[in-house]
Amino acid sequence: MAVPVYVRRIAGLLDVFDRLEDYPEGVPLDVLATECGISPDQLREDLLAYYAADPGLWLGLERRHVLEWMSPEASGEEVDPGQAVMVRLVGDPSDLGVDYLDAGELALVYTAACAALEMAGPAGDADLAGALDVIVDTMYGEAAPGPQRGWRSPYLDDLLRAASEHRRVRLTYSRQWGNGIFERVIEPWRLVQTAVRGWEIDAGPIAQNGKLRSYLLSNIRELEVLDETFALPDDAEDRLAEQRETSLVTLQLPHRSRWALDEYAEEVTIVAQTDESFTARVALLEPVGWRVGLLMLAAGVDSRVIDPAGLISEGPALAARLLEHHSTRA
Repeated sequence: MAVPVYVRRIAGLLDVFDRLEDYPEGVPLDVLATECGISPDQLREDLLAYYAADPGLWLGLERRHVLEWMSPEASGEEVDPGQAVMVRLVGDPSDLGVDYLDAGELALVYTAACAALEMAGPAGDADLAGALDVIVDTMYGEAAPGPQRGWRSPYLDDLLRAASEHRRVRLTYSRQWGNGIFERVIEPWRLVQTAVRGWEIDAGPIAQNGKLRSYLLSNIRELEVLDETFALPDDAEDRLAEQRETSLVTLQLPHRSRWALDEYAEEVTIVAQTDESFTARVALLEPVGWRVGLLMLAAGVDSRVIDPAGLISEGPALAARLLEHHSTRA
């Protein structure tokens, strides 16, 4: 499965910025795209996505510009990126913009980058690991912790072995959709690589509602592979397929929130867009309502559910629950 695009941009744009240093007066996009081995449209999209991830451009905050978009007729003056034919570097190419992100945005990028490195396998990805080091330095400063086993989860290999040998596992787990930490013995039926969340485990025993449970590997706090074994039922494949069934939801979101779709959606189809927003049909795993609520909270007040109508209130309802949970009462 492909590594999330916006995570790749963090590392991939370093090569673009390095090449831009050779053109202090600017370079045509098609020339730069040829050097980078991609199409001009893809290069423009990647660079625009980099800017879209910068909250300063959306909130009116000042920050050091990295690029200027130009046309030959503009005599060095910036023009609309969609019309520009040249680009020029006017800032420090080592500036990835992370100094201007808040803690929540940094945490999201950090999680996504860790997941991408887990999917890269034991060989790893040096460029992506370097970008992750920059993020960690920004989050922790001089007290930044060192990477754990090359940024790879310490539990992945044990879980892969347990699944292949059908061995039960005792784990301590931080809830994803609720509060608290619990300990549970599970039967790892299958490990799944997701686009952003990294590895997930579809596991038994079968719950009272007849379904399996899914666990995020990143939420595991402790893990022990037991000697006890388990047997898969005859309908295991059908149950695993049901566990990954998605529901389609149509949302209207501002462009600055495209990153949220990478985090919460399994598939995304853009069906319409304007200068301010876009409409997307997204495939969501269960719990659908909770994921819609998180998407709307991430996207802000300009987001809305178009279909199905029964999910329209999920964003405000989740906001109200979180406000009540975090409120300090006399």
